[in-house]
Amino acid sequence: MRVLMVAPPGAGKGTQGAVIAAHFDIPHIATGDLLREHVARQTELGRAVQHHLDRGELVPDEIVLDIVRDAFEQARRRGGGYVLDGMPRNLAQARALYQIGLDLGMTANVALHLRADDDELVRRLLARAALEHRADDTEPVIRKRLALYHEVTHPIVAWYAERGILVTVDAMRPVERVGRQILTALEAMRSLVDHVPESARRPIDLTGLGAAFGSAD
Repeated sequence: MRVLMVAPPGAGKGTQGAVIAAHFDIPHIATGDLLREHVARQTELGRAVQHHLDRGELVPDEIVLDIVRDAFEQARRRGGGYVLDGMPRNLAQARALYQIGLDLGMTANVALHLRADDDELVRRLLARAALEHRADDTEPVIRKRLALYHEVTHPIVAWYAERGILVTVDAMRPVERVGRQILTALEAMRSLVDHVPESARRPIDLTGLGAAFGSAD
């Protein structure tokens, strides 16, 4: 199973990515963790990352994509599955990831979209900021991040829908119930994804199926 995550800040992308990885015994490729790991190990890519960080710059897409390619190659040697968390953040990255996947025979089977309302996301992120004593994570800052997500990242949802690999779940419910719905859906799809071409697939919206996954209990 090859899964990539598309979700706004606070929707639980990292948490659910770890759940999927553990369930299917596949690598959880978190781009932020990979960047820090390369910097700590002082690899060639890590030194390039550090160079940009030292200058107060964002790490360029091509460096992050090289790191993801390296992680994909490792995942392929391990069996071919992965869950990617932290990328893509825009359509250009999505297209570049798709090309890497084509080159390696590792294109995603599922683009998992976690949907949640902005007000709930603000509530969660403010609670997390208080817990972690992050005074700079104020409501205006959080809402600006969410606005950036809607403007830059959310358009890739439509692109994955056109490819037929989009699965949308309701991330508003408790984390355990969201995880149960995700795993149930992915298990149901596991035997099909390698046999049904993308051109024959349709996007799947599970946001109206809450009761079937325990939201009523």
